[in-house]
Amino acid sequence: MLIERVSLKIEVEKALKRSRVIALTGPRQCGKTTLARTFISPDSLNYFDLEDPISLARLDEPMTALRDLQGTVVIDEIQHKPELFQVLRVLADRKPLPAKFLILGSASQNLLSQSSESLAGRLETIIMSGFGLEETGIKSQAIHWLRGGFPLSFLAISEEDSLIWRKNFIQTFLERDVPRLGFNIPATTLLRFWTMVSHYHGQIWNAAELARSLGVNESTTRRYLDLLESVFMVHQIKPWHANLKKRQVKSPKVYLRDSGLLHQLLGIRSFKDLLNHPKCGASWEGYAIEEIIKVVRPDETYFWATHSGAELDLLMIKDGQKMGIELKRMDAPRITPSMRIAIDDLKLDSLAVIYPGDRRYLLSDNITVIPLNSIITSHLQATELI
Repeated sequence: MLIERVSLKIEVEKALKRSRVIALTGPRQCGKTTLARTFISPDSLNYFDLEDPISLARLDEPMTALRDLQGTVVIDEIQHKPELFQVLRVLADRKPLPAKFLILGSASQNLLSQSSESLAGRLETIIMSGFGLEETGIKSQAIHWLRGGFPLSFLAISEEDSLIWRKNFIQTFLERDVPRLGFNIPATTLLRFWTMVSHYHGQIWNAAELARSLGVNESTTRRYLDLLESVFMVHQIKPWHANLKKRQVKSPKVYLRDSGLLHQLLGIRSFKDLLNHPKCGASWEGYAIEEIIKVVRPDETYFWATHSGAELDLLMIKDGQKMGIELKRMDAPRITPSMRIAIDDLKLDSLAVIYPGDRRYLLSDNITVIPLNSIITSHLQATELI
């Protein structure tokens, strides 16, 4: 099965036309290399894979290796050689500009911030993830939710093959990738922490509770969480602080970004296991949030909650519009007092209730129930979710 990533390819093509250096970032094994090879053959002199000893040897003298190249130059896994950013700054400032650089990395720009600062004003970043439901197709929603979006997990011939791939991915990530990024954390400790976070999926972060369970201080758990976020394993959704006379939650909500890895860490092996698991609702909520963000691409993303019990799963701001999202895994969602409070207190332009059904209907003038599938298939924008 071949899945064309048309939208991503077009986005990279446009970026290459307007920017001197493009950073394509995302977790390992999400398809960055496959996408880059549609622009430059791996056999080309313009292609460097920093996990390949030959490429590393060629870049022993980076200025000599790169300055005479023309067209698009690809440098894969650049986090292994962050000193290249200084060289790229010099090469990107040449006039006329003979080459543009597509750099691939499995770490966020924040993790490489000290190196990437030298490319300020020259670097455009595109964040990539595994397959989205828009790419795999609506008919595959159940398997996509169960296995997640990593290509080799989603495309595995059998459930057993998918499970084995995810198990090996987690092991390799902990034993090889994390140490190579400069973090000296025992694999067993980080696995235990990651598994604990999976049980907090969809909940408000409680550093004290995890710190007690691990036998470490709260700052250590924060460091572990930030590490998992920096390598695209975890998504922290920040709280929105409105200027209200109400006590508001100020800790982030935590989600594992890939539902397949979440299910692996929770011991979920089949779709039947998933439907019977106590984290089923939270899993679907996180899955839906990731898919909505991929399609809508909001400028800012938050959640909102008060200590009195009012809450909003997702607050998206795009083009100046404030839109609320509630996720309900039920047959026919109804209006709740919390929805009315969120609309009034946050001055929302609209509120959409996303559910797994197939019919769109109004709950009030500014509250609409919308199937998740219709958002994916219709490419709805934030201003259209009204």
